[in-house]
Amino acid sequence: MRPRLIPSGVAVALLCVAGVAAAVVSGAAAPGFTITDTAGKAVRLADYKGKYVVLEWTNPECPFVRKHYSSNNMQSLQKEWGGRDVVWLAINSTVAGHSEFKTPREMSDWMQAQGAAPAATLLDSTSTTGRAYAAKTTPHMFVVDPAGKIVYAGAIDDKRSANPADAKIAHNYVRAALAEATAGKPVTVASTTPYGCSIKY
Repeated sequence: MRPRLIPSGVAVALLCVAGVAAAVVSGAAAPGFTITDTAGKAVRLADYKGKYVVLEWTNPECPFVRKHYSSNNMQSLQKEWGGRDVVWLAINSTVAGHSEFKTPREMSDWMQAQGAAPAATLLDSTSTTGRAYAAKTTPHMFVVDPAGKIVYAGAIDDKRSANPADAKIAHNYVRAALAEATAGKPVTVASTTPYGCSIKY
């Protein structure tokens, strides 16, 4: 039996997928992006080189996201680390046309109602950035260091439930990673499996 040949286009696609997967692991360079925020301003990851950046994938329709907002867990992290000159970017990669897609006004109103405090809320309406990071769930968290490398990728904490009460007793991986990284220490737990709702690509 002759071996099956992979069409060149498929081979290129497979190589691209492999490249994307390699780009999102801890220690790799964070993929660059330019996304419009809810105010219509273009935000580039490159604008924050020299700072720590947290990327929070979010979706107001997801009960796991609501867990972290109704418990004030996410807002507390945003305010705590924003006050330490860490740039926090919330990203909604729900594709335009999906029933859970939010307009800039809807997303802005929801974040304001939660008392959220990210530096910006970004609408990745083509899902391009979500796919570049291979973001799987909401929430899915990444910490990027001042050199532009990922030092943490994965779940927000170790309580894989949608119960708001669990946020108070969980070990928060993002807080731990930021505490270690900003102190010049290696991140002890640099990668975990994210949990939550699937991103609506």
